[in-house]
Formats: sequence, structure tokens, C-alpha cells
Amino acid sequence: MAAKTLIIDGKQVSAQDDATILDAATDAGIKIPTLCHLGGVYDVGACRLCLVEVAGAKKLFSACTTRVAEGMEVHTDTERLRKYRRMTLELLFAERNHVCSVCVSNGKCELQTLAWQNGMEHVGYDYSFPRWGVDATHHLFGLDHNRCVLCQRCVRVCWHIEGAGTKNVAGRGARSAIIDDLKQPWGDSETCTSCGKCVLACPTGALFNKGSTVGEMSRDLNKLEYIVNARLKKQWIALE
Repeated sequence: MAAKTLIIDGKQVSAQDDATILDAATDAGIKIPTLCHLGGVYDVGACRLCLVEVAGAKKLFSACTTRVAEGMEVHTDTERLRKYRRMTLELLFAERNHVCSVCVSNGKCELQTLAWQNGMEHVGYDYSFPRWGVDATHHLFGLDHNRCVLCQRCVRVCWHIEGAGTKNVAGRGARSAIIDDLKQPWGDSETCTSCGKCVLACPTGALFNKGSTVGEMSRDLNKLEYIVNARLKKQWIALE
């Protein structure tokens, strides 16, 4: 497979021709903020936090879905990008009810960490304070729509790692929500295998283990990537 040479933040980088800008930057040790990206599943460019500038183009590109090109010159950390990222983070906080002090993922939340890393000191937009509920019908897990950022990571791992196809997205715009099967209570789902991969994939406190209290939810995303790689390389250990 041919390699492409490009420049990212003034650094010459080589990448496979099917690599994304995010892949190339990560391999080169250049950090680009992401929220909806998850190793082991395909990218959808939902969060828009990984936007980058490409020389010669007026619009911004999502690093996770844009393929590299020969001679491409990419900028990942400009004042324009910092402004857009802070705006995106503020909108995410304003759209739903993220109360970090009483969240199960407080201190271990990717949204919270990104806000701190990108200098978000306050929210400059009016809070929507929508009336979202909590689905606690599953015997092991819970879904708090108030803390969901619609990154769709849970949907992608459910379909493409577990293969159950339980979770999906319904609705449009601000009324979009994660659903189970045909929008029924999670505990009534006949397709859910109770594997917990969706809970592992969630970047916030939206999906949680029942019984978790403030700051107790921790996740190891390496487990999901390990499952995918082991499956592709046929590394499973057969039980006798």
C-alpha cells in the first residue's frame, strides 16, 4: 500500500494512503481533541471537535473522517480552531443537563476533561434545561439521557463489535435520543446481550453500571480495541 507524505503543524509526516488525518497525527504524536472517535469502530464525525484547517481550503475538515493526501498541509491548533472547539463544548453543555458535581463519571468524563483542556471557563449560551428521563429498567445498567452527547459510540459498538444491533438513534435535532430496539425500555429488549460494551464506550455519565455513585464510573477503552484486534487476528483462546 502506497504511503502519502503530508505536513501537520509544520512536521513532515508519512501515512498509508487510506489513513485519516487523525490517524496520521496520532502516529506522529500530535494530539487532536476527539469525543465521538473510538478505536476499533468506524468514525462518523459527529462531535466536530477534531476539526482541522487544510491549507488552500476555506472550510474546516473533521480529522477522523478526512483521508490524507499527498502534499496536504494541515493545521490542528490555530486560534480559529480553538474558538470553534470551545463553542462546540459550550453548546454540548448547554444542550442537556450536565451537572458534573453529582455525575457518576465526575473526574473520569471525557467531555469534562476536554472542557478543561480547551480552556472552557464558562458556558456563554442559554441552558436548554430539557426534560430528559433516565431508563433504569435494565437489571445491570442505566441510561441517563440528560448526560448523553449523541456521539453514537454506544450504537457503533453494539452493532459492529457485539453484533446485537440493540441501540440506535431516533428523533431529529435537539430531540434526538439513543433508543433500544423499537424505542422500548432497555430492560424489555430482546436483542440486548447485557455485554456492557456500550457502557464501556460511553464518554460521559450517560451509560452507567447500576449502583455507581458520584465519580465511581471508570472505563477501559483498550478492552474494546483489544476485542476487535483479537477477532481480526483470530487470537481467541479456545476453551477445552
